[in-house]
Amino acid sequence: MELIEVKTKVKEIIAEIIEMEVDEFKDTDSFVDDLGLDSLKALEILAAVEKEFKIEIPEEKLAELTTVDNTVSIAMDIINQ
Repeated sequence: MELIEVKTKVKEIIAEIIEMEVDEFKDTDSFVDDLGLDSLKALEILAAVEKEFKIEIPEEKLAELTTVDNTVSIAMDIINQ
């Protein structure tokens, strides 16, 4: 799977969960500081990304799911294993 495909889908997932349009947030925006997400929303993102790409993200990686870019990077690492 290509990086652009993963990034596009991750952004769509996040936009749906945080109830914003994809163009209303940046890839580098902090989920907590910039977008106001709480830990439950972060878990929703984690679960949705895992389901979409049929992967399992280790729980210890949850703390690293802080931006779109970080989430895409973690997903790509697991997809490409």
